[in-house]
Amino acid sequence: MFPRRVLILSTSAGTGHVHAAEALGKVFRHQPETDEVLTVDALKFTNKIFRDFYSSLYIQLVEKAPAFLGWWYKMTDEPWKTDRMRLMLDRLNTGPLVEFIESYAPDITVCTHFLPAELISHLISQAGLPTRLSIVVTDFHFHAMWLCRLFHRYFVATEETRVHLSRLGLPNERITVSGIPIDPVFSLPLDRSEARRALGCDPSLPLLLVSAGALGVSPAEIVVESLRSVSTPVQIVVISGKNTLLRDRLLQTRADWRSSFPLKVLGLTHEMHRWMAAADLLIGKPGGLTASEAMARGLPMVVVAPIPGQEELNSDYLLEQGAAVKCHEFTTLAYKVDSLLSDPSRLQTMRRAALGAAHPNAAQTIVRRLLDDEAQEPEPIWITRKQKQRIARVAKAGKL
Repeated sequence: MFPRRVLILSTSAGTGHVHAAEALGKVFRHQPETDEVLTVDALKFTNKIFRDFYSSLYIQLVEKAPAFLGWWYKMTDEPWKTDRMRLMLDRLNTGPLVEFIESYAPDITVCTHFLPAELISHLISQAGLPTRLSIVVTDFHFHAMWLCRLFHRYFVATEETRVHLSRLGLPNERITVSGIPIDPVFSLPLDRSEARRALGCDPSLPLLLVSAGALGVSPAEIVVESLRSVSTPVQIVVISGKNTLLRDRLLQTRADWRSSFPLKVLGLTHEMHRWMAAADLLIGKPGGLTASEAMARGLPMVVVAPIPGQEELNSDYLLEQGAAVKCHEFTTLAYKVDSLLSDPSRLQTMRRAALGAAHPNAAQTIVRRLLDDEAQEPEPIWITRKQKQRIARVAKAGKL
């Protein structure tokens, strides 16, 4: 085989899709079978209105109207329901992206978001683009918008999702349970006490890691205030992400801090793999990437304020696995934390459960599978109109 050109497409609607793409890019670049590897945010090729619709509007809804997001998530979770509208909208606003893809001519195309997956599917079927399309689902639940009419392979987070897609009628041999791709550094072993020392923390005190996510869109301030009443001696580290206003407010909180335990506030960090290794509990929202990173570190979560829709379903998965507890009221957050920290055997059971559900090498699994597929040259899967109708019927009948 001659070296392959790889294109990894994501969108910056949140950060998880982009981070998953970056993780895949890191692994692809170390393979002798690859020549050139590009990781591209598809939204950078669209106009400002379209970018704002997909990216900025999403963040605003997370902050101000999460209930609407939950309604929209549920309302659109039917196969092909929004297909015609989305395809028309996408094709009207992504001309430069189409030109770029055709000029780059990738041998392998991987999509970590459904928007570019739809475009690649259309280019293969209508314009004869000679590439192999694989779709990497970045949450633990499969939403209907991820369904594509043409593809070579799906990579999913759980066995349950594989069963779901198989029952819908997708070929089982084209569905790989890989987990969600995370940075390979999360698979490297790190001792908890040594990680604390390296990060300037007290190795003898339990560490509570409060994550606001990369964008800093979370109730981190309320979480910190709620943790004032924790009775167990602890240390708290808050990662505020890119939200500088949130970081400034948290720094002011630290300046006014009147608790007996230390509080550290950080902005965006590239050391999350170390902080997760150092922590005893992660407190935050269960994005697909965040949850996957935590499980890879054997780090139990205290889930707070999940976004209705995908994050609530991610939370359900973590609870089913025994890797998390969920806090429904901030008034009980300190109680939940104290309960866990005072029960070492329960905490250890949660750590084992997290590790048991983890896929720290998901990116490596995906890359190896795709390069092996290239050697076998599999044909794409085409979903006909009749098959689309059947998938829609089965999905509707299966809804609870």
